[in-house]
Amino acid sequence: MYKSKKIVIVDDEKMVTSTLKTLLALEGFTDTHFFNVPKEAVEFLKENKPDLIISDFVMPEMNGLEFLKEAKALYPDTCMILMTGYADKENAVRAINEVGLYKYIEKPWDNDDLIINIRNGIERSNLVASLKEKISELNNANSELEKYSLHLEDMVKARTAELSEANAKLNAVISNCADGIILISKDKKVDSLNSAMETMFGLSESMVKAMSLDELFETEDVPFSQMFEKFDNSGMVHDIVVKNAVNSTDFVTDISYALIPQGDYYVCVVRDVSAQKEAQRLREDFIATLTHDLRTPLLAAIQTLKFFTEGKLGELTEKQNLLLTTMTQSNKDMLGLVNALLEVYKYESGTIPLTKTEFSPNDLVNQCCDEIESLAKSKNIELIRELDDTVDVEILADRNEIRRVMMNLLGNAVNYTNENGKISVKSTLNGADYMFSVKDNGIGIAHDDVTKMFKRFSQGTKNRRSVSTGLGLYLSKQIIEAHGGKIWLESIQNKGSEFFFLLLDAATVKSKV
Repeated sequence: MYKSKKIVIVDDEKMVTSTLKTLLALEGFTDTHFFNVPKEAVEFLKENKPDLIISDFVMPEMNGLEFLKEAKALYPDTCMILMTGYADKENAVRAINEVGLYKYIEKPWDNDDLIINIRNGIERSNLVASLKEKISELNNANSELEKYSLHLEDMVKARTAELSEANAKLNAVISNCADGIILISKDKKVDSLNSAMETMFGLSESMVKAMSLDELFETEDVPFSQMFEKFDNSGMVHDIVVKNAVNSTDFVTDISYALIPQGDYYVCVVRDVSAQKEAQRLREDFIATLTHDLRTPLLAAIQTLKFFTEGKLGELTEKQNLLLTTMTQSNKDMLGLVNALLEVYKYESGTIPLTKTEFSPNDLVNQCCDEIESLAKSKNIELIRELDDTVDVEILADRNEIRRVMMNLLGNAVNYTNENGKISVKSTLNGADYMFSVKDNGIGIAHDDVTKMFKRFSQGTKNRRSVSTGLGLYLSKQIIEAHGGKIWLESIQNKGSEFFFLLLDAATVKSKV
């Protein structure tokens, strides 16, 4: 705001300075300085930069022209106004020419005209100062540009050498990489590939470029080109088959892909995982064979121990009976683990057939709750059944397998719910979909552990050790997904968990005859 700018006024007549002081105060100017002796004004100016100087012409010791010359030497960009009588017009014009004044004002002045000239003078001072600052900045920029121009050629040469070296290293990495690397444009064309990729295809780069993605890559479900359209910026796709045109061999591959920053190409790293897949299959076959062969000796051991505990081979002492009962239970636990491993293998290999029949979901829930009731009562746990009231509904599924899932969820709920707790079992019909849930107010599951619960050998929360096999929820997931359904959980630590599983398009409401 111009009214806060610094104004210096010099006039040897105190009445004049007093009048101007009053006028400027009334107009709202806040930083004004008045002097009746020019030399005092000069001393003040040496320490204070003004935005406007107003001086009388005729003064003793130092006239206005002399004063303004000294002020001009100190602040050449500050706007200056000379106040003079009518008779001194010629001197005023001379002062303007010699000193470079903004203008002169005749006494007696018009107040409105004076205020306008003061405001314009301040604005002119600020504009001149701003212009000189910009000119200085421009000169500095030009100077820096000249320096930069002198070194630009050297910088370009150095940067070009760096890029050439980096490009050579990158080409060496790509060319010698054991994994295949292929560059694919967003319009599904092969742009380039490395030698490892040529070996996988058994084709030269030019031959590969002439073929479509679906000819080069195979998937079981949808053509690779359609899968490629759904790619996000980066990720991985598994079990993509690459056919070698020379020896007609197939490679099972995993493909890691990422969108190049420019956004027009995907770079894909193709890794042959056939050997790993075969090793995994052999390992799983070994486990399946081993667990299958373990069943017979375990059953024999359990039966033999049963002869003893039932007293068929003579009376036992209490200590002997306790020891043999413990051995029997340990063998049964081992047999349970063997059976669970066998079931997991069958589901993973797709060899287990589902025997689907129509049955009442409410009857199944009631049966499972009846079986678990005694265990719940032993911990004084309240078991609540909230069943769908559509009594004539039936679902098409493998009853024994769904019962296995339900019993596993109920067993876990009882195990991880404290005494005097509560468990709710719900069944809900939603169109043709049917959902079951088991909710408890037990110890809950830590947030970091929730995503691990349906993995093999997961034993629940990391904060509490479980003695289970860690296969129950994994097997439950396999069973539900084999039915085309979904299973998930929601949990809050120290407040409880709720497990859900949904059978899609499995329910029908029977017409009453």
